[in-house]
Amino acid sequence: MKINPYRTILLWGAWATMSIIVYLTLYIDAKIWTFMENDPSRVTWIIMALFGFGVLSSAFITVIITKEGLGIQRILKAAQEKGLRGISDLSGNSVSKRFFRALQDTLNADGQPDADVLANIELASFQRHSHSIEVVGNLLITLGLIGTVMGLTLTLTGLTNSLEALGHDQQLLLAGLQKAMAGMGTAFYTTLLGAVLGGVLLRIFAQITEDGVGRLYDQLMRICLVYCSADYKPSLGREMRHLNSEMERLEHNVRLIKSSFSLSRDSMQDFNKDLRMFVRGDKEHDQESIDTVIKRHQEYCQLLREELHLINAVNKSWWARLKMLMGFK
Repeated sequence: MKINPYRTILLWGAWATMSIIVYLTLYIDAKIWTFMENDPSRVTWIIMALFGFGVLSSAFITVIITKEGLGIQRILKAAQEKGLRGISDLSGNSVSKRFFRALQDTLNADGQPDADVLANIELASFQRHSHSIEVVGNLLITLGLIGTVMGLTLTLTGLTNSLEALGHDQQLLLAGLQKAMAGMGTAFYTTLLGAVLGGVLLRIFAQITEDGVGRLYDQLMRICLVYCSADYKPSLGREMRHLNSEMERLEHNVRLIKSSFSLSRDSMQDFNKDLRMFVRGDKEHDQESIDTVIKRHQEYCQLLREELHLINAVNKSWWARLKMLMGFK
């Protein structure tokens, strides 16, 4: 099965383009911003702010899913060659690396890993994030209904004022009708924005991220079942592979110990040879050598004393040097 790690981000980009087209259509046909500038309830501002938050969250999780897909491709190549124990580059905090690192740690502790449960645990944060985007979409629909109720309330209030001013106050009548129309606008636009942005656009964004998380799960499980199951399923072959691995490690350690012993033996032989030469050597030659060294040391000490004497003589004052030349102490 060929894995396309860019599938989620491509779908997200395509739907984002569609969302922009829908937004421009609403802007041109329904004049959304014109109404939002004069919206007395400000519910439309809250809806747009939450929609922007949902889109940014969806983009963030989409980028992370794409990075995880690229990481799984590299792990797949290593697993195809050497299985689970051949996956060596697991440094980092990505979901895929944590998943396979946990499998290896469980095997090293002689445990029996449950890949299905472990994959669900590692991907739980992605699933919660994707579900939160869907919750934001539902919240936008709820805010649209709330805006509808508020708009109808404003409409009824405006109509009531208009009826009270009918026939005796023309200005109050017009103000009531304007308030009623504003209320109808609030009810219409909040319902429209809540249904389109939350009920359609954000739900599709959430579905795209959920599909990406599901594909990550499928890829992890496929690698485990096809290439890594032989390493963690209890079987005689697994025990033999584990035993062979331990034997290779033991053989490597034995070679290191043998090499260390060989070097130690050579060093001991050299030391023993030097010791025998020292004990059984020519005593007269040794004695002569020692006498020569002692004589040379005595001459060095004599020269050192003379040098110190000259230094002391130079450091004395001119009066002390004159007395020393004249023979006075």
